[in-house]
Amino acid sequence: MDWDIQKAGKNLPKLVRQAREAGPQTITEHGRPVVVVVAAEAYERLVGAKPSLAEYLLSGPEWDDEFAEEVNRRPETMIRDIDL
Repeated sequence: MDWDIQKAGKNLPKLVRQAREAGPQTITEHGRPVVVVVAAEAYERLVGAKPSLAEYLLSGPEWDDEFAEEVNRRPETMIRDIDL
């Protein structure tokens, strides 16, 4: 449901109840959506399930021995000569 910002401000308890019972509620200003009110449980499902960047990177496939050897064989510095 869409709520004009004035109506939302005057009916905050009803807006919150609708968000919990019926789902996300959009608040508009001058006819354009500006904010969406969602129940805390829905918000947690959206943002709480994402792993951190470190967890994501560490969850990748394990290196096999051949790949690990190749990584260890590369030079200490990544600097190389290039022709311009």
